[in-house]
Amino acid sequence: MKIQLLDLLAQFETIKDEIKDAVISTIESGHYILGPQVKKLEEDIASYCGVKHGIGVANGTDALLLALKAFGIGEGDEVITSPFTFFASAETISQAGAKPVFVDIDPDTYCIDVDKIEKKITERTKAIIPVHIFGQMVDMDRIMEIAKKYNLIVIEDACQAIGAEYKGKKAGSIGHAACFSFFPTKNLGGYGDGGMVVTNDDAVAERIRMLRFHGSKVKYYHEILGYNSRLDELQAAILNVKFKYLDEWNRKRAEKAEIYNDLLKDTSCKLPVVRDYNKHIYHLYIIQHEKRDELIKYLKDNGVATGIYYPVPLHLQNVYKDLGYKEGDLPNAEYASKRTFAIPLYPELTLQQQKYVAEKIKEFENLK
Repeated sequence: MKIQLLDLLAQFETIKDEIKDAVISTIESGHYILGPQVKKLEEDIASYCGVKHGIGVANGTDALLLALKAFGIGEGDEVITSPFTFFASAETISQAGAKPVFVDIDPDTYCIDVDKIEKKITERTKAIIPVHIFGQMVDMDRIMEIAKKYNLIVIEDACQAIGAEYKGKKAGSIGHAACFSFFPTKNLGGYGDGGMVVTNDDAVAERIRMLRFHGSKVKYYHEILGYNSRLDELQAAILNVKFKYLDEWNRKRAEKAEIYNDLLKDTSCKLPVVRDYNKHIYHLYIIQHEKRDELIKYLKDNGVATGIYYPVPLHLQNVYKDLGYKEGDLPNAEYASKRTFAIPLYPELTLQQQKYVAEKIKEFENLK
């Protein structure tokens, strides 16, 4: 049996006709840049999150960068974030001219350890970017309390967490702004790049709209230095079709996660830990194993695809050598990077496939 980590074509088959109709009608409309499809998606996602503004941009990385720029974060500033995340969470801080400051993670949820944030705050700290990693939200009440105490901006990195909830509040609704990615592998993914910033702040929303369009409110009249970072109209049309199914797909992911929890409960794998105030949307089903690399090889040999997220924590990346971090500084992130990995999880995954994955994990453990 061959099982992919994520089967995008299986999802496409379920909505193929709707997607084709949306693409053709968009092409026939003659509106290709910032047209009605983008406007609809912006309004629908803002409403879904319970905020006033959605601003479609070219990708999730640009969403983070433009949000930082819109809040005036730049040279000489520091921004606190997690070391156990995709590179863009820190890269964009550096691209804005600021310095990323890494705080170790909670060893159970893999989210930033909120208890360790205050020790890293200096007079240069201007913002916190909490990353809702793998589909589970950070303890946002605590984050907002710290932000209020020190007058900091909070930008939620919700790129992996659209539809996740914290105490009944949607990801993207709590910070001063939040960023989403529509990369194809995300729970709501296009067939190319795409992203969005959501916020309740009118001034920030206006500034991001300018930043994504060469610093312009009116074509050919430029007020600030901006970027070319617009969400593509064709991608928006595709996402408008898929958005209708997001909650259903997230529900199916959670159901399949529960099945894995049951199938793997007697193994030595550390399974996902979900805080009782959270609704996890399982962008990835992450497990931990002391013999990760051997287990991954065994699964691969038996047709099961896996993925390592992330093999090198950000504070130990070569590009950040100048920040002065060394191995041992953030032990929980370093430990997780050597032991965690994702096994197949997506809405179309069958019970038979899940049983096969679990069976192969148990086989491996019985061999050792």
